[in-house]
Amino acid sequence: MNNFTALHCEACQAGAREVSGDELKAFARQAPEWTVLEIGGVKRLQREFDFKNFVEALAFTQKVGELSEAENHHPSILTEWGKVTVTWWTHAINGLHQNDLIAAAKTDLLYK
Repeated sequence: MNNFTALHCEACQAGAREVSGDELKAFARQAPEWTVLEIGGVKRLQREFDFKNFVEALAFTQKVGELSEAENHHPSILTEWGKVTVTWWTHAINGLHQNDLIAAAKTDLLYK
């Protein structure tokens, strides 16, 4: 099984290969809290992270932002009182790339 947290995102362009069903299954075994959903025909990975208050949620949002800058791959982040929803997908291919699995797995490492 891939250890997605040990990998780094690579530059992705239109025409890059989407992840396979087997890759998604391997990811789900490593990070079962993430959900694959489809919005407007585009597959995405999404997870909600719970916090005691807005300050903790905002601090986590900042950490996800720093991760996304370090990996040069950027999610959708919704920060609310006591909750942060992170959604990863690759705009260049309108779907899921290995970068999304890597970034989601690394997002989990930020959550305590």
